[in-house]
Amino acid sequence: MSSALRFTGATLELPDLTTGTSDGSTVGSSATATSATETIGTSAAETTGISAKDVDSVALRPKRSVLPLARIGRVAWRIGKPSIVIAAFLGLWEAAPRLGLVDEIFLPPFSAVVQAGIELTRNGQMWDNVSTSLARSLIGFAISLIAAIPVGVAIAWYRPVAEFLSPILELFRNTAALALLPVFILILGIGETSKIALVVYAGFFPILLNTISGVRTVDPLLVKSAVSLGFSPLRLFQKVILPAAVPSIFTGIRMAASGSILVLIAAEMFGARAGLGYLITAAQQNFQIPDMYAGIVAIALVGLAYNGVLVAIERRLSRWRTN
Repeated sequence: MSSALRFTGATLELPDLTTGTSDGSTVGSSATATSATETIGTSAAETTGISAKDVDSVALRPKRSVLPLARIGRVAWRIGKPSIVIAAFLGLWEAAPRLGLVDEIFLPPFSAVVQAGIELTRNGQMWDNVSTSLARSLIGFAISLIAAIPVGVAIAWYRPVAEFLSPILELFRNTAALALLPVFILILGIGETSKIALVVYAGFFPILLNTISGVRTVDPLLVKSAVSLGFSPLRLFQKVILPAAVPSIFTGIRMAASGSILVLIAAEMFGARAGLGYLITAAQQNFQIPDMYAGIVAIALVGLAYNGVLVAIERRLSRWRTN
């Protein structure tokens, strides 16, 4: 019998090595093949410096997928990227006055602004002004929301209503809210009514226009399917039209929220005794520059809070949508 090893492609073929022993027992080819395999593995391990035990442990170790790690990395980058940009901006704000790049009197370091904001919060001025501005903006924003969505749906769905209201709406839509501030003050006075009315005016048109666009762009097949299923007009609006128009409507709501805050701040700079706009103007007139910047930062934080709440509501109302 030949004891040579013959390789065919990548397969190791062992010939029949069954032989007799002195006591009459036989050794099968399988045992010889196993011995040869172990000899080859041992030789390879000795050549590479890796023990057979290490080879077995590596072979038996389950492979870990790199997909979860990559996904975690992408999520961490998405979360960390805005933080990195904001931190860089605040670091530049802190360093520029201290390095003499700008005049520290007119742009104090960010740490000085934070200290001024803490002091305003401690003596109650910050909360009084923030709460006053929030009350005015929420009341005006709620009124504009309640008025704009039904009018927008009516204009988008009923042609006679659109033909009747479109000319007057186009006239006022192209008139800036701040341009009408003196008119509101003359007609409604210098108190709360004129400021809330200005917020209503500023928030009405973004919500109205986006509601019209959202209703008009609903897939006609959805409407026909609902009608064929016997939906009443009220149920059609409730189950088909409004859910499909939610993304467009909330785009207008978010635009209205940011615009109404800006208009309110401008209105509070004239004839107001409280509010963030009043705080900024009073600090500027008294040359309390850190307090002025603290008021500006407070406005930014209020705007971020508004947007965060609206985004959360939109996601909850749009859970039916596929991502």
